Amino acid sequence: ALAFAAAIGITFLVLGCALPQFNNWWPLFVLFFYFLAPIPTVVSRRLSSFDSASSALVELCIFITTGIVISSIGLPIVLAHVGTIQWGACGLVLAGNVVVFVTIMGYFAVFANDDFDYNNW
Repeated sequence: ALAFAAAIGITFLVLGCALPQFNNWWPLFVLFFYFLAPIPTVVSRRLSSFDSASSALVELCIFITTGIVISSIGLPIVLAHVGTIQWGACGLVLAGNVVVFVTIMGYFAVFANDDFDYNNW
């Protein structure tokens, strides 16, 4: 289900770039944010196991992840505002952003849990 949702989100992104009335590939730079978004969370989960008394690292990584997600939402809006892309393409890219980031959040909610029991599979 997570892979299908990610494929739907990427499809929205590609449609925002490739449809004949839009025909502009600038929104594809949002892919960098898709790859960067989970990195701070992975780092904080790896390093917070060493020092469980302090959560400053976890809070910093949440802040950085929030900045990455907001940047991925802001990029198509700014591109549409300056006239580089059309507002329809911006809407498709924003729909893809929502689907992909909910998928990433779902992955961390299901599989990145430390006490996940694989015997149910």
